[in-house]
Amino acid sequence: EDSFGWMLQKEKDKLHKKIHDLERGLDAKQALELEIERLRGAFHVMNHIGETDLEEKKKLEAIKMDLREKEEQLEGVEDLQQTLVIQERKTNDELQDARKKLITWIGCPKNTSRVTISVKRMGELDIKPFMDASKRKFPDEGNGKAAHRKLADERRVKAIQWCSQWDGYLRDPSWHPFKIVTDKEGNSKEIIDETDEKLNSLRDELGDEVHDAVATALKELNEYNPSGRYPVPELWNFKEGRKASLKEGVEHLMRQWKLSKQKKA
Repeated sequence: EDSFGWMLQKEKDKLHKKIHDLERGLDAKQALELEIERLRGAFHVMNHIGETDLEEKKKLEAIKMDLREKEEQLEGVEDLQQTLVIQERKTNDELQDARKKLITWIGCPKNTSRVTISVKRMGELDIKPFMDASKRKFPDEGNGKAAHRKLADERRVKAIQWCSQWDGYLRDPSWHPFKIVTDKEGNSKEIIDETDEKLNSLRDELGDEVHDAVATALKELNEYNPSGRYPVPELWNFKEGRKASLKEGVEHLMRQWKLSKQKKA
């Protein structure tokens, strides 16, 4: 387990170093471009002075040499920058491949209340709020066990119908109840439009919990799969309600493997 964590941390550090080198390369490129523009301007001015003394000609030749050297340096920086971009993409692709393999190995849990690290289908609608709404809509009147079982079946069917209906709405790309807001720093982002008629009618009919479940699924779909509009599996930390790191996924898999070995023993 420690060796896996060490390997993942090493890959992460390598990626951060490449990003830092890339940023440093961009700064160097900008500085060189400014210096080249300055030299070109100086060369242009001096070249149009016409006949001048030997000292001025030496200065002009020095500027030409400096300009040529700086242009060669810029070519080298651009080549290095391109190499770093390719390496960064390759490392990132490898990390994403590792996440996909972990997601396949771990799989989606049947009961998320007992797990910490597992797989969550982002954008999948939770049926529990619909079940709770169904219980509120069709209260138990205490008419015996047979009536109670019948009522429970009717509630379940109704909850499934509601959930299926709203799942269909979620898949419809023409329904996009979002609006763009800009923060103080000038950054724009999409948030749920609370004035959307369909969402407001849902809140009025089935309550806040169902509304919030649909809004959560909408936000997840908009982040993970806005064009396809179908759930996408993600490595998830259910205890903290966030995306799990690759290291957390590997550690969880190692714990499961150790438990499996102990049971067999």
